[in-house]
Amino acid sequence: MSGERILLIEDDVDLAASLKLALGREGYRVRHEVTGAAGLAAALDAPPDLLLLDLNLPDMDGLAICRELRGARAVRDLPIIMLTARSLEGDRVRGLDVGADDYVTKPFSLAELRSRINAQLRRRQLDQGTPDDVYRDGRLEVRRNEMEVRRDGEPVRVTGREMELLWFLIAARPRVVPREVILERVWGLSSDVTTRTIDVHVRSLRKKLGREVIETVIGRGYRFRGFPAP
Repeated sequence: MSGERILLIEDDVDLAASLKLALGREGYRVRHEVTGAAGLAAALDAPPDLLLLDLNLPDMDGLAICRELRGARAVRDLPIIMLTARSLEGDRVRGLDVGADDYVTKPFSLAELRSRINAQLRRRQLDQGTPDDVYRDGRLEVRRNEMEVRRDGEPVRVTGREMELLWFLIAARPRVVPREVILERVWGLSSDVTTRTIDVHVRSLRKKLGREVIETVIGRGYRFRGFPAP
């Protein structure tokens, strides 16, 4: 990939300079903003192809920025990777809950970040390049290509990663899918995340759509159930 525009919102200017240089060598066009306010304005005025968002900014909470971007139609499907020194599971869950697609804990290697960036951009290109995929049942409607989910006619906001996981399970129905298979197909072979990350995303989808939508088959994995037709 080359030429994709990355917006980096990071108050550590030394880290930002290093990332901008390294990613520039990979062919990415990187715009750096130091403050949350400037970064938010940049994302809305000239939407990038991907956002690298520091969680701890001097003027705004990265979670608040992520939440606001997910509420803006023009950038609702923007891939967002959070960069943070917070490594507790609760912090990771909060980041995913407000709409982050991925979460990288500092310190991280450039190779790891590059792999995650590439994975997010590949997913976005795939979504934009395929025809409409639509699922409907008695209460749930999922339009994969449009990143739209509705339950009982009401819109439900999901992240890019949640949509990919949801659609993978929909496509696999009625089979039970092992966590290891989900990890490989949704997160990618190069990912170093654990199956616990899958559980976090499933919990988030259940919270938004209903617990019965995704079934846990103990010792085997997950299965999409959806809602029966009335």
